[in-house]
Amino acid sequence: MNASVLSNPPAARPPLKALDEALAELLARALPLAGAQAVSTFDADGRVLAQDVVSALQVPPEDNSAMDGYAVRSADLADGAAVLRVSQRIAAGSSGEPLQAGTVARIFTGAPIPEGADAVVMQEDCELMADQQGFVRVTQPPQAGQWIRRAGEDVALGAAVLSKGQLLTPAALGLAASIGMKTLLVARPPRVALFSTGDELVMPGEVAPADMRPGAIYNSNRFFLRALLLRLGCQVTDLGIVPDQREATLDALRIAGEDHDLILTSGGVSVGEEDHIKPAVQQLGTLDLWQIAMKPGKPFAYGRVGNAHFMGLPGNPVSSFMTFLLLVRPFLLRLQGASDVAIKPIAARAHFTWAKADKRREFLRVRRDAQGGLELFANQSSGVLTSAVWGDGVVDNPPGQRIAHGDTVQFIAFSEWLA
Repeated sequence: MNASVLSNPPAARPPLKALDEALAELLARALPLAGAQAVSTFDADGRVLAQDVVSALQVPPEDNSAMDGYAVRSADLADGAAVLRVSQRIAAGSSGEPLQAGTVARIFTGAPIPEGADAVVMQEDCELMADQQGFVRVTQPPQAGQWIRRAGEDVALGAAVLSKGQLLTPAALGLAASIGMKTLLVARPPRVALFSTGDELVMPGEVAPADMRPGAIYNSNRFFLRALLLRLGCQVTDLGIVPDQREATLDALRIAGEDHDLILTSGGVSVGEEDHIKPAVQQLGTLDLWQIAMKPGKPFAYGRVGNAHFMGLPGNPVSSFMTFLLLVRPFLLRLQGASDVAIKPIAARAHFTWAKADKRREFLRVRRDAQGGLELFANQSSGVLTSAVWGDGVVDNPPGQRIAHGDTVQFIAFSEWLA
């Protein structure tokens, strides 16, 4: 045997980094961006609040009816059903007179409860008297407080209804509007430069499917990454496809590093001869290359170029998609000052068998079935993007874990990430 082979053994591969460890390192470097901006409440969906939202009023502003029916004095019905005179009509947006003993007020949902009334009887429990115009029979005597929404039971005066660092949802926007917030102060959107690398990539529309050269593929990653970034409130600069050339890669990185907060690439973070991202980032800044113990998605790169963070995702589409959700999404939320970036799985029943335990943490694409369990997409390859469209989410399967039909597993819905 050649002695030189024995004296110069190949370098040992670095150990795989646990996903949770990689995420913790990234979040430690995600210092919130300086600056905030006021935006219309109409346009604040998906943004992160930069200050608490405090109510200058109470909601509801006064006691009001939760039903269409009749406001009554429960004492008038203490002995059971009774025929009472309808003394007034109160619609939402109007106010009534004090309710006199022995009378009821026709009232509609949202209308203020008149002074003296202490309950509402829904109209289905009342009968208009055909032989006594203006009178009603109350057939179901109420309990005091029945069908009354109390003043301030939703929002108290001076209450912080939304918190700084909260990711705004459609429901949160409605709540802000309900206390009169025309605008909201939100974190400055991250400026993200996005590009793909690879001479094999072709943009849809540039070449017809029948004319694709051997080895060429359409660039799918660019489309879903841009959409994911926009859903997170980012301002995206799409730099397109960068050729597999050292100088072209350096030029793209220099431009992106000048006035962006994050440079995001897909492909080119492995160690092939045509992968120029690694040396280019190292020439212009700093780079950490990780092999993460997750499947799909193992190669991942983090570094700095100029004032920008750099993240390099794997090229296989499902790997790129899952790595974005698990690492890039929480990083971008933390840049915006989000207080909670964790995704919380729920327990679900596996209606499949997974006998191929892997040493890496796996994210298996699944969807709910009619019985409330989870069925597995047949092909779990990292290049099969149809699995992410077919599926409702993923099973977060620990390393070395087999799954038998009927086992309880941890399920993460795509809707948790994409909301």
